[in-house]
Amino acid sequence: MADTSGSERRLRLFIYARIIVYFLFLASTLLLKLQTPFVDTERYQPGIIRLMAFSFFFSLSSLLALKRQKFTPFLTYLQVIWDLLFVTVLLLFTGGILSPYSFLYLLSIMIAGMLLGRRQALYTASLCGILYGAILDFQYFGYLSFIGLTQEDANQVGALRLLYTISFNLIAFGLTAFITGLLAERARLSEEALQRSSIDYSELDQLNSAIVAHSESGLLTTTVSGRIRVFNPYAEAIVGLSQSDAYDKPIVSVFSHLSDLSALLDQKSNSKKREFDYITCSGKMVTLGYRVARFNDSKGSLAGYIVNFRDITHLRRMEAALKKTDRLAALGELSARMAHEIRNPLAALCGSVQLLSSGADIKEHDARLLAIVTREAARLDTLISEFLLYARPAQPQLQKIQLHAYIEEEFVFLAQDQRLAAISLRNHVPKTAEVIADPNQLHQVFINLLQNAADAMPDGGEVKVEQRTSSDTISICITDTGPGIAEEALQHLFEPFWTTKPAGTGLGLAISYRIVEAHGGSISVEKPTGGGCRFVVTLPV
Repeated sequence: MADTSGSERRLRLFIYARIIVYFLFLASTLLLKLQTPFVDTERYQPGIIRLMAFSFFFSLSSLLALKRQKFTPFLTYLQVIWDLLFVTVLLLFTGGILSPYSFLYLLSIMIAGMLLGRRQALYTASLCGILYGAILDFQYFGYLSFIGLTQEDANQVGALRLLYTISFNLIAFGLTAFITGLLAERARLSEEALQRSSIDYSELDQLNSAIVAHSESGLLTTTVSGRIRVFNPYAEAIVGLSQSDAYDKPIVSVFSHLSDLSALLDQKSNSKKREFDYITCSGKMVTLGYRVARFNDSKGSLAGYIVNFRDITHLRRMEAALKKTDRLAALGELSARMAHEIRNPLAALCGSVQLLSSGADIKEHDARLLAIVTREAARLDTLISEFLLYARPAQPQLQKIQLHAYIEEEFVFLAQDQRLAAISLRNHVPKTAEVIADPNQLHQVFINLLQNAADAMPDGGEVKVEQRTSSDTISICITDTGPGIAEEALQHLFEPFWTTKPAGTGLGLAISYRIVEAHGGSISVEKPTGGGCRFVVTLPV
């Protein structure tokens, strides 16, 4: 069965065409007073005009009904039935057997086939044959004389020719019904297939648009010459250009690293070669990983390129952090064993020196040398103790800490440190903030970070302690207004024995890193937009 929208469209076109035909017929008859060569013209011409006028208004009414209510098969059947009645009455008004309008039955059959289908076309052809044969037979036997169709006209034609006319028209009606029904059925199947295809393409287009729009990676397509066509929202957020602004721009004006897309297709699968640093529209430096693929048109020829890219900055940072963690863990394990091996002979050495220095007959010069040995041995023992604290930190004893008050106590503890005399300490942590941590170990982390901030600002400055929160972490940010940290120094910042201070051991940040790591958190460094340096200690809630 045909779809409702297609049948309704065909019916509407048929009614429009019929309105135009009726209007032209009425206009030509009334304005030109058209004469017809049929029997009793003066008698039947007013009736024909009234028939045309009534059909004209019937078609208008059908069109209004079709617009006001949904399509119904009843309205279609009504149109076909009216056409049959109209042609039949027209034949009666225009001479019956002498009327040239019998071909209008063929139009009625064709319309029934187009609107209703093959079976209805055959039914209509049968009904047309019955009506046309009845008119000619009734006129031949004189049963229609009361309406002006005389028997003499039929006798002039002759019985044989009358039979031939009826048979010829019946065959024509049947063939018309068969051919029209066949063509209408094929047209209907093609229309349904086209509609299904259109629906599929529409759904596919909507699906593709939704995938492109909601993709969690950047997607753009270009022509063969490298001019941008598709530019999804992820790409808009990275680049700062809308789809309309990016359309038809050369891709090299957006990503200078992608100037030759065809050459990028030949690159090997080394991921490092498929990434580049990019400054986003917000001024942030990110690392973008990308893939390039070609796509063809319907003829198989190259139509352009697809570029898929994504911000992989966090992945590279995670890789660097994992490498650093593995390196520090291996170094810590090795160092712990070495520290134990050093401490044992050091203890024996200190004991021997103390015995020597306690003798009564030791010379003053020797006593000074032994004092130096004792002092340096004690210093070495302290260094080994710190190193063991880094290599094997104690298991944290977790408890709830009121963070604001805790930081205030740290400020009081450092008040006697001359390095912080010219430093302004600001506590911007909310008073309701809480953290779960070991207070003694966290104390060592804060002392190291605050003292490092003071060392970076020998001429004074400001240190701010702030808080960031998320659903599962809390971050403590310590920001100073010093000169910041050089890029090359960031690569070794938390490694033991690496320091830029003349008198430093390089263990303070390394120990802080291990303590925070033992709490299940992380410590990182940021560069504030206004300068300086910011250490971020992130702990789980």
